[in-house]
Amino acid sequence: MAQTVFVGLDMGASRTKVAVIDRQGVLLGHAVKKSGIDFAATAALCLDAALEQAGARRSDIAGAVATGYGRNNVGFVTDQSKTEIGCHAKGCHHSFAGELTIIDIGGQDNKIIKLNPQGQRDSFKMNRKCAAGTGAFLEEMSSRLDIPLEEMNALARQATEMIKLGSYCTVFSATEVLENIRHGKPVAAIIKGIFYSMIQRVLEMDSLTEKVVLSGGVVAHNPYLVEMTAELIGRPVLLPEHPQLTGALGAALYALEAAKETQAF
Repeated sequence: MAQTVFVGLDMGASRTKVAVIDRQGVLLGHAVKKSGIDFAATAALCLDAALEQAGARRSDIAGAVATGYGRNNVGFVTDQSKTEIGCHAKGCHHSFAGELTIIDIGGQDNKIIKLNPQGQRDSFKMNRKCAAGTGAFLEEMSSRLDIPLEEMNALARQATEMIKLGSYCTVFSATEVLENIRHGKPVAAIIKGIFYSMIQRVLEMDSLTEKVVLSGGVVAHNPYLVEMTAELIGRPVLLPEHPQLTGALGAALYALEAAKETQAF
């Protein structure tokens, strides 16, 4: 049976995310894949996978919005685009109403977005000049330690001590990591220190309001970062059901809003 759906495509430099929602804003389907070098092809694969999960077809799409680094590469499905800041804000506020500070840790950059109680953006800051605190930093440390990225979270969590890194620079931190290995420091303690360094780097970007939300693929795959952040700021941290999809969800919600405004359905 045909249904009306709305699509959000978040074309990140590292991962492409697609969310499919219904008229009530309920998530029906989603998909995530490495962006690779062909953004349009990856977007098409994610779109088809998300639609299949939603039990929908492309002909059922009543609106679609793209965001992210490669948002201009998906004209095959939509000619609308929104900023990453706006989409992450809308996606997180959809899950958690009220005044928020959103910390989004992505593959290539970090964002801190502050929203007022109505969900309107008060301010934002973005780190683009340095990889420290991003997924790229964690991938580099994984490579230096010769430990699979998917094993880092468990190792950090089981550490009984922590080896703090003195530098936030990715290059200098890598040198520190190698020095600690050479001196026989426990690998788990080093990884815990890497996680700590990532959080510290992000928290230095801006102050936080009372209610803090963490989002992004890095925290989706490394939930211990959420626990460490809560410890450092001294209060619980909120986590969306699908942390990696907040940008795509926000884009889909923009598509839904646009359709309502034009009474397209």
